[in-house]
Amino acid sequence: MSGYPPNPRSTVNRYRGRAAYDYQTIHTLVNSCPILHVSFNPSLPEDDPFPTILPMIGAMGSFPPPPSQSAPPSPTPGPLDLYLHGYVSSRLMRLPPTANPTSSSAEEAAEEAEPKKGLPLCISATHLDGLILALTPHHHSLNYRSAILHGRATLLTSPAEKLYAMELITDNLIPPRWANTRVPPTAVEMQSTSILRVEIVSASAKVREGGPGEDRRDERDEGVRGRVWTGVVPVWSVLGEPVPVPGEGNRVGGVPGHVKALVEGWNGEGERRAREAVEGGKKR
Repeated sequence: MSGYPPNPRSTVNRYRGRAAYDYQTIHTLVNSCPILHVSFNPSLPEDDPFPTILPMIGAMGSFPPPPSQSAPPSPTPGPLDLYLHGYVSSRLMRLPPTANPTSSSAEEAAEEAEPKKGLPLCISATHLDGLILALTPHHHSLNYRSAILHGRATLLTSPAEKLYAMELITDNLIPPRWANTRVPPTAVEMQSTSILRVEIVSASAKVREGGPGEDRRDERDEGVRGRVWTGVVPVWSVLGEPVPVPGEGNRVGGVPGHVKALVEGWNGEGERRAREAVEGGKKR
């Protein structure tokens, strides 16, 4: 199988033609998103019915990695785990590692007799590529790429896997920053950092490209078409010129090549993707 199997939880129902379940699309969306939003239930529903959502950093990978693979991994044809980085005393890192959901029937209760290992999480990654301006507010939209993942999280206890995940997350955001810093982490740094490994059980992506979709009635109305501008405003994030720490804080002359490459690659890829989305087809 080349992707995550659809199930009722992850199947896209509206505009199914925009859906994707393949590993490469989902892994690329997650690993290129600097901020992931992680949702979980902080307590039993009878204690607090409201879920919590946190912005976090993370990356998808597999431990142990193939010998020829450097962090972060390229999109793979197989499933990957999601690693999430956090402080040791943060609420998510201190939640029980095993969930015991309440069952609504005797049959469901029997199925849950042995609790599944890991805390249930829902993770989202979203990229905004354009603002869609149509003839009517009803057909205004956005060009976007998004992924939703469901999985069960466990706290890493293996020092080797924890070190792998810390390097993976660092280099996924700023490659190859790990090797260009003071490493390895100290014992205090390792103790104050927690890493969750999320085993993905279902996932889906949804991508919208192109320009506005209009009603035929509006398209035939020359009065409306003559006074309402329609089109796409491409959107992408831009990294600014690197600013060194003032005073004696930074003693390295000039911006390192990997930092320059990060800025150039980030900005170029963002603009390319946003402009290509405009030509992606006429979709509402």
